[in-house]
Amino acid sequence: MITILDYGAGNVRSVINAVEKLGETVRVAESGSDIITAEKLIFPGVGSFGNMMRILRDRAFVAPLMAYLQSGRPFFGICLGMQALFEYSEEAPDEKGLGVLPGHVRRFSMEGLSIPHMGWNGISVKQPTNLFQGLFGNEKFYFVHSYHVVTDNPEVVLSTTDYGYSFVSAVQYKNIQAVQFHPEKSGAAGLTLLENFICHPQGVGRLPKTPDHTRLAKRIIACLDVRTNDKGDLVVTKGDQYDVRESGQVRNLGKPVELAKRYYEEGADEVALLNITGFRDFPLEDMPMIHVLRETSRYVFVPLTIGGGIRDFTDKNGRHYTALDVAAEYFRSGADKISIGSDAVEIVENYLKTQKMTGKSAIEQISRVYGSQAVVISIDPRRVYVNAPEDTPHPTVETTIPGPAGERWCWFQCTVKGGREGRDVDAVTLAQVCEKLGAGEILLNCIDRDGTNSGFDIELIRAVKQAVTIPVIASSGAGCEAHFAEVFEKTGVEAALAAGIFHRREVSVGAVKNYLKDKVDIRP
Repeated sequence: MITILDYGAGNVRSVINAVEKLGETVRVAESGSDIITAEKLIFPGVGSFGNMMRILRDRAFVAPLMAYLQSGRPFFGICLGMQALFEYSEEAPDEKGLGVLPGHVRRFSMEGLSIPHMGWNGISVKQPTNLFQGLFGNEKFYFVHSYHVVTDNPEVVLSTTDYGYSFVSAVQYKNIQAVQFHPEKSGAAGLTLLENFICHPQGVGRLPKTPDHTRLAKRIIACLDVRTNDKGDLVVTKGDQYDVRESGQVRNLGKPVELAKRYYEEGADEVALLNITGFRDFPLEDMPMIHVLRETSRYVFVPLTIGGGIRDFTDKNGRHYTALDVAAEYFRSGADKISIGSDAVEIVENYLKTQKMTGKSAIEQISRVYGSQAVVISIDPRRVYVNAPEDTPHPTVETTIPGPAGERWCWFQCTVKGGREGRDVDAVTLAQVCEKLGAGEILLNCIDRDGTNSGFDIELIRAVKQAVTIPVIASSGAGCEAHFAEVFEKTGVEAALAAGIFHRREVSVGAVKNYLKDKVDIRP
């Protein structure tokens, strides 16, 4: 029996699915006594340090958790579940940690680093351990965090990872083992690590041969645009400059769960499920999409992003739900990140009018509880050409792709409603404001390139990437393996996404990775 401590924030469903896939029975701790009586305890933490510690104290979990840690029984912490073991965090200096290990938690601080540290990175193991039995030493694991552990006691450091500089990525002390990365989202290597914790005696093992230095991998993301077809079935579709119909019918490129599973098996580093169906009622009543997410999380052990309908809503009975309520249901169903699209444009427009953060926008609410890494902003821009920069108040680029009248300058206009309506805000400004409001990642689409197979819009991507310090995902236009290499080389983005070429099997995820393996760092 494996007990999982669920304090109510984040995607615990994926940890449960991973443990159950290993053939184990899971009990979710709902009380202090459940913690004290656990045989083996896993503590997955997601979100912000201060919110986590407040909830643990409010639910009277701290004393039982301390008693369990001192009992000698196996404990495994994940992400914030590792950071909680230390004395305090710079993220919430007024909230004390458990303090069972010496040290504290510090924000990444190095110019030029994209924060959060997000993606697949390696580990350098520093002491013998049972956790990595059966692994070969060159595996990468999935990280997503803005803060890291600092300790002066090398005896507790199990592994380090490099991101600008070396930081502690795993700890081991007596019955306590914990990792900064997410094994439940790290594919086969992560499942092996969890199995080792569950099945092998602690403290038994060897010092595996691992790299002295590690590097963050570029991510290849498979995106599934999901909507109802004319028969009412949920299908994966693909647009041609956002038009998903062909001969009057919605393009049907497959079933969402089956395609997501296929991409996971082919080696996709992440999978995005974007619901492009217009909601007729409250999003939480969109049960088919919730079902798709739950089923996908049973088979796909890499990060899942869900988008569509993440907004405030008042139902027909007058009951008000916040974007946080909607996001919470998706997280509980297996999502790791929430994508906000058209609503982000309205949020930014309101901010630009007042120059004030209200704390009430979907971006601010979700990032405050679940952390900035949980909020992805999906931007849908199109080019607007001008003769000279002074012809528009928006940031412009001098383009190598002239406009219809030979214009040599353009700006990137944000759109809403599936690209049907342009707004007076540009992609660069929108990305910068969303970062300020708490977003942790930008998914940058391009209406002009969507479905063209002509390559990513390098000028657009470079302009946005240079304007923010959070990770950027390049999307729209990929037609061959070389387009992925080009966008990584010319823009420095952390990830590249594709849809149609994967759905139609014109190019596979594996083929892209095989092409890139000698050109950029990727996950094997």
